[in-house]
Amino acid sequence: MSGRPGNGPGPYRYAAKRQQAILAALRATGQVNAADLAAEFGVTAETLRKDLIVLERQGLLRRVHGGALPVDDLTFEPDVAARTEYAEEKSRIARAALAHLERAGSVFLDAGSTTSRLAELLPADRELTVFTNTLTIALTVVAKPNVTVYTLGGRVRGPTLAEVDTWAARALREINVDIAFLGTNGISLTRGLTTPDPAEAAIKRLMLECARRTVLLADHSKVGMVSLCQHGALADVDVLITDTGLPGPDLAALRSAGLTVEQA
Repeated sequence: MSGRPGNGPGPYRYAAKRQQAILAALRATGQVNAADLAAEFGVTAETLRKDLIVLERQGLLRRVHGGALPVDDLTFEPDVAARTEYAEEKSRIARAALAHLERAGSVFLDAGSTTSRLAELLPADRELTVFTNTLTIALTVVAKPNVTVYTLGGRVRGPTLAEVDTWAARALREINVDIAFLGTNGISLTRGLTTPDPAEAAIKRLMLECARRTVLLADHSKVGMVSLCQHGALADVDVLITDTGLPGPDLAALRSAGLTVEQA
């Protein structure tokens, strides 16, 4: 691919041409580097980032730290340990979530990389009863004084280490918590909250039902994405905490739909 300056007479000053070239490079190589593309096209890193956002919103690629990969099908699900993108954003979201935590009471922590960060940040001076469907979160929280920890039981899924199926569902039907901090793979105005695995989606639906208040923790890359199984509607969530990378039009659309959104 031969690039020309983005502010000159060449074709790459037009977003449509850049985006076509990005997709062509992705098909040819299986991955693209954002910095290399910006230099090749003669555009700023911010302009290239916006191009990638547009293509991701259209379902044509998947952004990762430093570039993009080909879009996977709706069942794609990386292991939680491999979800290293947007680490700083996830930490900010987790810190913001602490403001919703009571001095005492019952809490549910869902599986996920951002909820795992919240588990690490839980203050040790609070009298909390923590329920979780994730073994790693349970091991993180149990070391904190004044915290009582319960896991749901059930089959443990490899990619997320989340407990699912009959035992987990039965436990959720028998408990009521003050607040649930939940994760998701996709947030869509039309399709609601979605996740790749049917068994995990069924458990997530029950999480929404057992909590007096629900707080969804999701970085901006989840907004506009749709996965295989719906596990909730936007109306099921009391608050979405995301990061400041969420584009203004997406933020306005979510709020117009009635969702309370906080940015960290």
